[in-house]
Amino acid sequence: MHEIICPHCAKAFKIDEAGYADILKQVRDNDFEKQLHTRLELADKEKRNAVEIATAKAASELQKAEAAKDSVIQELQSRIDSEELARKLAISEALSAVEKERDTLASKLEQTRLEQESASRLAEAKLLNELQKTTAGKDSKIQELKTKIESIEIEKRLAIADAVSSVEKERDKLQSGLEKAELEKLLAEKSLKDKYETQIKDRDDAIERLRDMKVRLSTKMVGETLEQHCETEFNRIRATAFPRAYFEKDNDARTGSKGDYVFRDWDEAGTDIVSIMFEMKNEGDQTTTKKKNEDFLKELDKDRIEKGCEYAVLVTLLEPDSELYNMGIVDVFHRFPKMYIVRPQFFIPIITLLRNAAVNSLQYKSELALMKAQNIDITNFETELETFKSAFAKNYDLASRKFQIAISEIDKSIEHLQKTKESLLGTDRNLRLANDKAQDVTIKKLNRGNPTMAAKFADLKAT
Repeated sequence: MHEIICPHCAKAFKIDEAGYADILKQVRDNDFEKQLHTRLELADKEKRNAVEIATAKAASELQKAEAAKDSVIQELQSRIDSEELARKLAISEALSAVEKERDTLASKLEQTRLEQESASRLAEAKLLNELQKTTAGKDSKIQELKTKIESIEIEKRLAIADAVSSVEKERDKLQSGLEKAELEKLLAEKSLKDKYETQIKDRDDAIERLRDMKVRLSTKMVGETLEQHCETEFNRIRATAFPRAYFEKDNDARTGSKGDYVFRDWDEAGTDIVSIMFEMKNEGDQTTTKKKNEDFLKELDKDRIEKGCEYAVLVTLLEPDSELYNMGIVDVFHRFPKMYIVRPQFFIPIITLLRNAAVNSLQYKSELALMKAQNIDITNFETELETFKSAFAKNYDLASRKFQIAISEIDKSIEHLQKTKESLLGTDRNLRLANDKAQDVTIKKLNRGNPTMAAKFADLKAT
């Protein structure tokens, strides 16, 4: 018996061994549950802090990459602006030269026309003067002068025609030059347009490359798949960072499905530190059907549970324009427990992050395992005690039943003997009655009502 004092009313009461053991077990279990809950909360808090630090670091690196990309884009834009200004200056200079040449040709044509008109007027004045001087001359002279005048008129017309033809040729030449200059201007504009369209296309390609670099950063995907890249990156640092780790393809498809890679790590004592199920998803630029990351989360969680892994990580290049997935490490705990989505550049950081968080909580795990082992020992002792009690109660119940059967058989035997006794007592009584009846038999009684026998006995007495 144990004496216990109530903490509320300060009264003492006694309790037997079984009750005391029950109270002690309740107190011990409550204390264990509190310690376990506290340790788990502390480990989870440290793990979340480590994840937040890694996420902040990754975001900082991504911002640096964004700044570098913006500076490159600004430099390309300034170059395009300067080349656009040079193109406009070149077009302006070409137009100025063509217009200057056109004005020169027009002035030359006007000067030629004026010179020809002046020469014609001088010739007419000269002829008229000669005609006036020779009016008193001979008719033949007049006729000759008329002939000369007509020939001069013809020559003048021919000269005018030649001048007009020359002017028309110059005009046609000038028109051809203008058309040629216009064509050259159009060709120059087209050439400059093609040139700058090419430069704009190159700029767009550069922007696209920068966007792709924003997604992939230092990931070299040329000539290799995403799985090969991740395996190469891990093997590159395996010897220094993860000497006791296991990172291999998941070839176990007995459950109907399998992930891509399984990562497991142990400490020097062989204690399991952390385990991760990896799924790699890549999508080419020419793929017609675009998948989403959420399409693979349910199957990944199923693979994690079936293969007994603590965490699940989706390494993906899907949805390249998503700001959510491009910002760094994304946890999807609201959909599936202990699951992350990362870009390939965060493949090694997520392993390091989860492993370091698990190492920090390994001490708590060891203490929890020790407490669980101690609790298991106590539970086993109590289980064995309960087993002994159960076996003893079973044997007692069996012996009690057999004892009751034996008592029942004895009672039956006693009842049978009692009946036999009563039968024997009844027989003794009948024998006594028979003896009494036999003792009561006399010759007189035998001869009563029997004259023959009475005569016989009388004859016997007479002899």
